[in-house]
Amino acid sequence: MNKIDFKKLWPYLAAIVVFMVISIGYFGSDIIDGKVLFQGDTRQGLANGHEIGEYFAKSGEVTRWTGTVFSGMPTYQMSPNFGSANLFRNVTQLLMLYLPSPASLIFLMLIGFFILLKSLRVRTDLSVLGAIAWTFSSYFFIIIEAGHIWKFATLAYVPPVIGGVILAYRGRYWLGGVIAALFVALQVLSNHVQMSYYFMFVIAALVVSFFVEAIRQKELPRFFKATVTLLIAAVIGVCINLSNLYHTYEYSKQTIRGKAELTHSAPKTAQAQAQNPANPAGQNATTANQTASGLERDYIVQWSYGKGETWSLLIPNVKGGATGALGQNEIAKDKLNSQYAEMLSQQNQYWGDQPFTSGPVYVGAFVLALFIFGLFVVEGTLAWPLFVVTALSIFLSWGKNMMWFTNIFLDYMPMYNKFRAVSSILVIAEFTIPLLAVLALKKIIEKPSILLENKKATYTSLGLTAGISLIFALMPTVFFDFLSQQEVESILPQVNMNPQLAPVVENLKSVREAIFTADAWRSFIVVLVGAVIMFLFAKDKIKSGLMVGLIALLCLIDMGGVNKRYLNSEKFMYPREISNPFPKTAADEQILQDKDPDFRVFNMTVDPFNDATTSYYHKSVGGYHAAKLRRYQDMIDFHLTPEFMRMQHYKTFQDFVDKKDSIPVLNMLNTKYFILGTQQGQVAVPNPGAMGNAWFVSELKWVNNADEEIDALNNFNPVKTAIVDKRFENVLPKTTAAHDSTSTVKLTSYAPNKLVYKSHSATPGVAVFSEVYYPGWKATVDGKEVEIGRVNYILRALQLTGGDHEIVFTFIPKTITLTETVAYAAMAILLLGVVGYIFLGRKKEQE
Repeated sequence: MNKIDFKKLWPYLAAIVVFMVISIGYFGSDIIDGKVLFQGDTRQGLANGHEIGEYFAKSGEVTRWTGTVFSGMPTYQMSPNFGSANLFRNVTQLLMLYLPSPASLIFLMLIGFFILLKSLRVRTDLSVLGAIAWTFSSYFFIIIEAGHIWKFATLAYVPPVIGGVILAYRGRYWLGGVIAALFVALQVLSNHVQMSYYFMFVIAALVVSFFVEAIRQKELPRFFKATVTLLIAAVIGVCINLSNLYHTYEYSKQTIRGKAELTHSAPKTAQAQAQNPANPAGQNATTANQTASGLERDYIVQWSYGKGETWSLLIPNVKGGATGALGQNEIAKDKLNSQYAEMLSQQNQYWGDQPFTSGPVYVGAFVLALFIFGLFVVEGTLAWPLFVVTALSIFLSWGKNMMWFTNIFLDYMPMYNKFRAVSSILVIAEFTIPLLAVLALKKIIEKPSILLENKKATYTSLGLTAGISLIFALMPTVFFDFLSQQEVESILPQVNMNPQLAPVVENLKSVREAIFTADAWRSFIVVLVGAVIMFLFAKDKIKSGLMVGLIALLCLIDMGGVNKRYLNSEKFMYPREISNPFPKTAADEQILQDKDPDFRVFNMTVDPFNDATTSYYHKSVGGYHAAKLRRYQDMIDFHLTPEFMRMQHYKTFQDFVDKKDSIPVLNMLNTKYFILGTQQGQVAVPNPGAMGNAWFVSELKWVNNADEEIDALNNFNPVKTAIVDKRFENVLPKTTAAHDSTSTVKLTSYAPNKLVYKSHSATPGVAVFSEVYYPGWKATVDGKEVEIGRVNYILRALQLTGGDHEIVFTFIPKTITLTETVAYAAMAILLLGVVGYIFLGRKKEQE
């Protein structure tokens, strides 16, 4: 083994120090003072995971099921806690140098892109600049503020994975394979499949490019050797995460991301069904909205980037920036007419196509100029695939605004229909733009005269950035009307009927115009400053190192300034200020006095199916999760939402008593309390119709399919009747005997993954359990395993003989032992690969 040349390490150590300074410096005193960032999704996650954490603290066991979210669901995408994964997370902490969060996240993003650029043999100072240009893209800081930490970490590991791919195809098989395997494992561990999936487009484009290059150079054996190496690396990386991947895959089949069983949809509005409960759910609905085996089209494209909004890559506030009141914007305050200020200060400063947004995708105005320049001067092996996937990501981000193109991918691209929020695919452009920009700058350093010789590239890059920014700044109304499509449809008709509103609307438009033009001028100046720096270098007035340093500083000032709009000191708090993120309300206190171990709560003071806060203290009928069980989502659409709409008219406890039969689904879910909002605060109202943990039914109504099953719940009495799909005819009897009040099923012990009941009945019958049916649950009666049936679309049922019985439900997947064994074996192979490269691989490469 050759000795390590420590002199060559100093530039790398210097880069690490620079990254640490930048990471901590961005947050400044907030980090130094010990403040923490408390993000919205983090709060939701705390609520979802509260029961999971309490159970672990009490028993020392990890539960794979929680009863507190959507009446019960697996925890695979809530708290993916596996021994192998926990061990491998130590690598992440090591890469972050144990820096405080969120500075550690910024450092991780910087170091990842640095590794990629070094794999491309980019000099160290330029690699530092590239890392800054990538990391400081606005979207990454926005998702930190939102609490999308899994997404951020996944994106941070993308560049080194691609670096490993490039190294392998450039002939450094061992090093490329080891780097690819390590960072694939870390990327998958970060648990955001959607982001990993999107970057498969980038890798595929690069592989095709390397294949074409291999054909031209007649080096196909080298190409296939690299391909096999990378496939082995990918298998190792995947196997390290097999426990999470396998169980997530099995779970996904049962979620809204799996194939739908229903062939008809719920009515367009829940209000319509609530007002007309006799109308069968889904009548006159269409199946055109449903993809073959994934999410519904409307849901997938709900967050679609507008075509005009795409200019945010160059001008961040092209559509006003983030959703928020105009009165909070300093530029708007100066432009608001005092006569209309009170009214307009509450209007939205964002006027784009998305329902709402936390901020734009801004990649840096000068970085974009360098990207365009790179399209002309960087070698084709990298330039054309980067351009293709950049364009692809932009087109796909438009979603419903280019639906014909989106539908091609939804219908024919495997797995594409599993993911929502298509606007987030712009992460590809956020990767390719700084990458090609740095490669363009590398070309300029190698040949400074290229700026003056290749006038087409120079003029095009400056014209499409500085030129367009200037035109927008001078003539904004020629290109934009500063009203959203929704406002055009709702406000303009009112103006036509009431001309007195016209000056109010004009002031609104002028305020937004001022916000836009301020950023247009800003981007023009940024590109101009960057161009001056480059031309000073081209004229030999400054050295390349100073040029790189000045451009890096320009990027930090430009992009960091935009990021401070969304992630700043206002978002940080002292730990003592958030020590109790869910203060108990009077309603919570009242419900918690009930010592019944297992009942549900329906909170009517929040958006019940998009808010997890109720799950912190209670077993909630609602909740918040991006991968709900599909059958439960069907119940929300067809029954729970209409029942919720009906209950909004209830004013007193007597209303609940008188109308308890109008909410049969909430009753069968054992919804024991409703939380209502009053002028005095939240109050808990008992539900007289709650049916308890389990009961015997007197009638089974058999149906042929899921459509009939969900429709049959419109007019049925769950106390007496259970609706059963014919697929369970070998599990449950054709008929069941009537039962009197002496027939009982009582819950005697509750744990999230184990439920124990005692039953008594004089005759055989079918017992229905107010627990969500899921294939992984096992049941025993008096110690003997029995098969679980499904009734009422989502509940469990058992056929019981007469007499007294002990019934036990458990959820302990046996496959975990096998997947964990494979994961540890894969880790050992990766470790051998790393050690082997250090002692053997480096020497072979040098020889």
